[in-house]
Amino acid sequence: MMTAFTSPISSTADLRGRRAVVLGLARSGVAACRFLADVGADVTAYDRRPPDELADAVAALEGRDIDLALGVDEAAVGALLDGADLLVTSPSISPRFPTTDAWLRDALSAAEARGVPLVSEVGLFLRLTRARVLGVTGTKGKTTTASLLAAILARADLKVALGGNIGTPLIEQTDTLGPDAWAVLELSELQLPTIDRGVDVALYTNITEDHLDRHGSVAAYRAVKALLAELTAPAGRIVLNADDPGCRELGERLDPATLAWYGRSGAGGRPLEAGIDGDGWIRVAGERLLPSDEVPLPGQHMLANVVGAALAARLAGAGGPAIAAAIRTFPGVPHRLETVGEHRGVRWVNDSQATVPAAAIAALQAFDAPIVLIAGGKDKGLDYERLADVAAGRARACVLIGETADELERRLAGRLPVRRAGSMAEAVTLAASLAQPGDVALLAPAAASFDMFADYADRGDAFRAAVSHLGGKA
Repeated sequence: MMTAFTSPISSTADLRGRRAVVLGLARSGVAACRFLADVGADVTAYDRRPPDELADAVAALEGRDIDLALGVDEAAVGALLDGADLLVTSPSISPRFPTTDAWLRDALSAAEARGVPLVSEVGLFLRLTRARVLGVTGTKGKTTTASLLAAILARADLKVALGGNIGTPLIEQTDTLGPDAWAVLELSELQLPTIDRGVDVALYTNITEDHLDRHGSVAAYRAVKALLAELTAPAGRIVLNADDPGCRELGERLDPATLAWYGRSGAGGRPLEAGIDGDGWIRVAGERLLPSDEVPLPGQHMLANVVGAALAARLAGAGGPAIAAAIRTFPGVPHRLETVGEHRGVRWVNDSQATVPAAAIAALQAFDAPIVLIAGGKDKGLDYERLADVAAGRARACVLIGETADELERRLAGRLPVRRAGSMAEAVTLAASLAQPGDVALLAPAAASFDMFADYADRGDAFRAAVSHLGGKA
């Protein structure tokens, strides 16, 4: 066993000569490998997949002097970790997650006990960046809100980079993002435990429940979500949704001087710095920005995200006209209430990112038209009772797929027509047969995608492709 470096990592100079092992060659792992090699670290990349499945990732390393340990056995991985000075992991790889293999959890715990830093790509970026940082988290709405925030800051002529859980690693922009720039980071419950510093502005969309398979309880999940606020509270501002019970609960534990509240109704009597006034205008810090009916994104939950983004952007220095202009022209992001086509008078909407019941409920409530719902996926141990109640009141019919189909059918049986499908193509065909002109055919799964698809984007793409085969525009 080799002796690990003991000096903290606070600049790129601290990485020179470090024996860094990057675990996972997905997008963030590839970026971390390139960055570490470029600043002089001795880099080894590990991935459990064999080399023939990683040709694109290896090509993306662009010929850098990086050792590859691809598809190697547990003993070889253990030897790598024993010799490491720094471990950079995919956020899903953790010594504290039951979803990580037991042997790897033990090896990572042993490395931590020796004092080896264990960080993610986003955690390393936060340690090293000189940019101001605006972090966005929450159970749902993170990607839309972070994307809108970046669009607002760009419209306000502020230098901005968007990254984190949205899929764009920022580690390779460490040297180009100076103190005059803003980094907007979408931060998931996987990434939050890997960071050890707060941000300048932390924006929460909501805190409900998710990923109980990984965290074990709602309390444990919410404790992870609270980390960003707890790290930010000493010096930054925390932007919370007054309409959300989870945000209100978090706010009660924080210094009121650090908090900035937004919302539609001002639940609980909290003073709102951003909200909807009596005439239906979005108002931030006393300034009217635009009528709420000019927001192009559908649904009250999307309107809440817009108000939160407007407040966070104001705290970051954006002016009212830039905020309003960016909101009016924001097209949304794929897989979040995304209209993908129209066929025979039926509007087809892709909300594949609705991976929990609360998000599917919000999607159902976003439309005034009758709905044919496509739902179901991998079970995460969540409760579907309220979703069934809302679906029974809002949907004309429901087509079920995936692992949770049995549970959803049990709760919906006798309350509305229910059909079962074995594939997305079959689900779309069935939904088309059930829908009538003027209806919305909505994919809002209320579950994860991994029982049938690579991820939520793969599921949404399959939906889009199936809709295109109906003959509508996609």
